[in-house]
Amino acid sequence: MSIQYPVIGQWFKRPNGTLFEVVAIDEGDQTVEIQQFDGTIDEFDANRWQDLMLTEVSAPEDWSGSVDMDPEDFVSQKDSDIPNGYHDPLAFLDKV
Repeated sequence: MSIQYPVIGQWFKRPNGTLFEVVAIDEGDQTVEIQQFDGTIDEFDANRWQDLMLTEVSAPEDWSGSVDMDPEDFVSQKDSDIPNGYHDPLAFLDKV
């Protein structure tokens, strides 16, 4: 098995199946900060990183794991509930 080095933005999987993303590397403190799929933030000592037996994986397609929202929250009751400009981000710009 090859050694997996931490890279900000890269996703990894632990042997128990837990997914996480590297969100920061502090070279001064020699730590790697991660965010698990459920949103939990954790930190590892850089020296311990090599002992974690990680597998590099692609980012999950379902990004909602770290967002505290239920699937029902993604659906609007009706289009009139959507504020003006929601569908068109340029609608907020002044027109010349």
